[in-house]
Amino acid sequence: MKKQNLIILFIFFLAFNFTQAQDEEKEFKFKLIGYGTIGNGIVQNYNEPNYNLNSNSGEILLNYNFTKKFEIATGIGMNELSGNGFNSTGNFYHERTLLKVPLLFTMNSKLSENFTLSTSLGFYGQNIIKDEYQFLTFSQKDVFDGWNFGAQIGLSFMFEISNDFSVGINYNGQSDLSDFEKNNNFGLKNTPISGIADKQKMKNLNSLGIIFKLKL
Repeated sequence: MKKQNLIILFIFFLAFNFTQAQDEEKEFKFKLIGYGTIGNGIVQNYNEPNYNLNSNSGEILLNYNFTKKFEIATGIGMNELSGNGFNSTGNFYHERTLLKVPLLFTMNSKLSENFTLSTSLGFYGQNIIKDEYQFLTFSQKDVFDGWNFGAQIGLSFMFEISNDFSVGINYNGQSDLSDFEKNNNFGLKNTPISGIADKQKMKNLNSLGIIFKLKL
């Protein structure tokens, strides 16, 4: 009888540890990731000169950890672009705001007890929510509109402040794979810019900033 009790106790102990291990694995399956970056990229035109725009962007992501090293993340971001350029109409100052939805696959590598290297690779879709060209004598809004798609990579050096909170430095690089089309609505008719037929996409947008990760 004593032997049976010991066996039952041993089985209970194993079951308890197995359940506890599962709970520990499930405890931090999700992370909240946020980062802000500044950078620069090239606006590629097909029928007009290319020009550079400065970038000020931020993203909030929900990250799911399906193994110890590999994760998947998605969320929402905002990217504000601004800079000077010129085309066949004249010199201009360009402002554009983009709403971005990324889908990223990430991998983590432990460098030391408190430092982790995180890399990411994925795709995004983005939509123009504001677009304005300011020329010397007039301004024109909503010249381009709609959605386009692209690919991005990321690299983060994270420092673990506590068991569930980390901060670090983040690098992002992205390029559009599809074009923004010119908006040929009524608002562009009979304006100096209406005769320009072109497509655009952003390439070689590189940015650097601060990132945080909070385990949920």
